[in-house]
Amino acid sequence: MRLSLSVFLLALPLVAWAQTPLTGPGPSSPRASESVAPLTLNAALELALGANPDLSAAGRELEALDATITQAQARPNPELSALIEDTRRETRTTTLQLNQPIELGGKRGARIEAAERGRDAASLELDAKRAEIRAAGTAAFFDVLVAQERLRLAQASVELAQRATGAASRRVTAGKVSPVEETRASVAEAAVRVEQAQAASEVTTARRRLAATWGNSSPRFEYAEGDPESLPPLPALADLNMRLATSPNLLRARIEVERRQALAEVERSRRIPDLTVSLGAKRNEELGRDQAILGVSIPIPVFNRNQGNLLEALHRTDKARDELAAAGTRLSNELAAAHERLNTARQEVALLQRDILPGAQSAYDAATKGFELGKFSFLEVLDAQRTSFQAKSQYLRALAEAHRSAAEIERILGVASTQAPAATQQ
Repeated sequence: MRLSLSVFLLALPLVAWAQTPLTGPGPSSPRASESVAPLTLNAALELALGANPDLSAAGRELEALDATITQAQARPNPELSALIEDTRRETRTTTLQLNQPIELGGKRGARIEAAERGRDAASLELDAKRAEIRAAGTAAFFDVLVAQERLRLAQASVELAQRATGAASRRVTAGKVSPVEETRASVAEAAVRVEQAQAASEVTTARRRLAATWGNSSPRFEYAEGDPESLPPLPALADLNMRLATSPNLLRARIEVERRQALAEVERSRRIPDLTVSLGAKRNEELGRDQAILGVSIPIPVFNRNQGNLLEALHRTDKARDELAAAGTRLSNELAAAHERLNTARQEVALLQRDILPGAQSAYDAATKGFELGKFSFLEVLDAQRTSFQAKSQYLRALAEAHRSAAEIERILGVASTQAPAATQQ
């Protein structure tokens, strides 16, 4: 039928124009593999940033929101309709019609703007997640270093306790002290061995926690290689607050306000009805002639003016502004608290290095030597040993707290570089 062919030929260019090529997701980025060799901080961060499953999920979300922009750019599809009146061929009337909706009120532009703001929010979410993973990896790495040092300290304490037990045994054999002294020495040695077992368990736990940052539940690396005594620097709080304004966490809250504003514009544009243009032809077999059909239709916004959706979008925009203010206050307080913890930890480390550790070690060495010469009782040796061990343990805890606080500052500020801080590079 000439009528049908002409309408279909008219529809084909419009259908072809509406089609857009579809592209599948890109190939996954190669993930780093963990080596059994000693692990440095840079290697640990490279593994964490390259293979963390949470980071990969955030990247997938960004890819998905890129696709929403493609969809937002799409225009309404045309509609092809056919109508046959009467079943008898000689009196049949056939109508073919092509309807094309035309968006009015800036709907497409508002839709694209909202999709782009959503993509921007996902990009900042990825940056924030990258900084979070880096901070977690840095803190976990130094936890391993400190746990390894504590294990070495416990092993050295066991060796010293064995020496003290041997000395007590010799003095008992010589009849210089009561056998009770040897019993006390054995009990003290057993207590130190318990400390050694706990320290070994902490190393295992810390290694697993570090390997978890790159999605591995069974760490392969032998041990962490680094210097836990290399303290991170202490920047001025005013400088940190200036950098906070550009942190991904705060920028994400600002972008959320813009996204909500864009969504409100989408709802506002929907208050304006779309226009539908119709073009077609009608064949009347009884009369033996064709008739052209031209039409325009538009809904009348009497009952539904999209007022509820617009009001909801405006309220959610106000909510996003409140959340932005709350995020600024929360991040500022968290930054100040982490800065104070870092400052306190650095002061504690300096005090322990300067005054407490040398004095505790000197007192223990003097008590041990004096006990071997018969000048001090074993209780004095035990007390000196306990004091030295507690001071060194406190020193290691202060080092760990300093590195954790520095990592927390990096997380808040959104430092996502794969390079280690200058004060901790190996």
